[in-house]
Amino acid sequence: MNAPLATSFLQSQNFIYVLYIVAFALFIQGLRGLAGPTTAVRGNRIAAVGMAIAVIATLLNRNEGNWGLIALGVALGAAVGVPAARQVKMTAMPQMVALFNGVGGGAVALISWVEFRHYGSTYGGHSYRLVSIGAAPAVETSVHVGGVPAYVAIFSVFAAIIGSISFWGSNIAFGKLQEIIPGRPISFGAGQQVVNLVLLVLALAAGVDLIAGAHSQLLFIGMLVVAALLGNAVVFPIGGADMPVVISMLNAFTGLSAAATGVALNNPALIVAGMIVGASGSILTNLMAVAMNRSIPAIVAGGFGGTGAVAGAEGAGEHAGTVKSTSAADAAIQLAYASRVMIVPGYGMAVAQAQHAVRELTKELEKRGVEVGFAIHPVAGRMPGHMNVLLAEADVPYDQLEEMDEANQEFGRTDVSLVIGANDVTNPAAKNTPSSPIYGMPILEVSNSHSVIVIKRSMNPGFAGIENELYYEPETSMLFGDAKSAVSEITAELAQL
Repeated sequence: MNAPLATSFLQSQNFIYVLYIVAFALFIQGLRGLAGPTTAVRGNRIAAVGMAIAVIATLLNRNEGNWGLIALGVALGAAVGVPAARQVKMTAMPQMVALFNGVGGGAVALISWVEFRHYGSTYGGHSYRLVSIGAAPAVETSVHVGGVPAYVAIFSVFAAIIGSISFWGSNIAFGKLQEIIPGRPISFGAGQQVVNLVLLVLALAAGVDLIAGAHSQLLFIGMLVVAALLGNAVVFPIGGADMPVVISMLNAFTGLSAAATGVALNNPALIVAGMIVGASGSILTNLMAVAMNRSIPAIVAGGFGGTGAVAGAEGAGEHAGTVKSTSAADAAIQLAYASRVMIVPGYGMAVAQAQHAVRELTKELEKRGVEVGFAIHPVAGRMPGHMNVLLAEADVPYDQLEEMDEANQEFGRTDVSLVIGANDVTNPAAKNTPSSPIYGMPILEVSNSHSVIVIKRSMNPGFAGIENELYYEPETSMLFGDAKSAVSEITAELAQL
């Protein structure tokens, strides 16, 4: 095959579509690998190969040009993304997920704007054309808005609105997680939902006007700005306790906007990748909401988390007296003579980077014949799967991790539950105090254990901003201090027994 013929073959649409099919098949296989910690790294690598193939396929398109700008974009992205991903601490991973997700939404919004600038002069008016299906002429099935198919205009506007919401909402989520912005709900009070509704109507009205044929660049920019304000207005009133769900929801938004852009650009790989992200993000958002016993509209309405300390009824705060504190030596004795220990990790473990110390503690307990398990709440930490990732990093066997329903069945036969920084997800107020903001949220029922040891820096409340009634119960002892130091001290005391 001579060089011109080879080039023509490589740039043929059929060959490019084959590459796209291979790419999204690898995306799906990579996603399957993310189902468990043991296959997650391989899954990421498979998906990365798929993305490389998709990029190559796109660059083979005859219509692609300006290689200098493409190379510059790739170089800048690599220069920022690679060091950031390699240097980020596990405690800051939720912030990075929010930030990178937002960048995806922002990119989609900008692409939509570029497409409008390119085709905007041809928007307006309706034209019709005959298409053929097979060998026989068919009735008109394609509606154009000026020189552009109507579906291109519709999906471009949809992608612009959702992408802008995702970008700015993710930035606010990042700011709250990074504590640049207060984690408490920030809203206009009772009028917040009215403001959100007005912004949504304005964005949709601008979008409809553009689809109908408006040529105004100013109107398109105005639509992006209103969508940006809506993204801010939606996330500002959401408290820290709901942030894992918000990250997942915004991730789904970015996926859906990317899929819409893929439709507008006629890019199969972008369509499939966007739908995978959108669908998986939507499913995860729903699962997280169910785990918190909250509806997604209630989360979007905001108000949960970070509202300030609220004393629980009967058994918390001023009604409970003082908490019972313990020492590393006493905790070691309790653990050494236990038959079964359940470790309950939370954000405090992540902040202290205590996962490796926890792994050493489990090894020491297992030497003594103690059965050790890990109780994982679906929303422990600041992002879905946060605890699973941390424990996998420390080589904790996956079969020791027990999901909430399974763990709750085991607490009754557990001698000692060791709670490391998990606050709201262990709070009995969710079951016992109807006036509590978290009432009805499924929790890890550690209070059913024979005894509980809580490692915590102080008595400060968690994301939800309320006292944990668990700390005042008679079977609970508090070991105050940094989680990593406290766990290491317990392990050292165990070794000496």
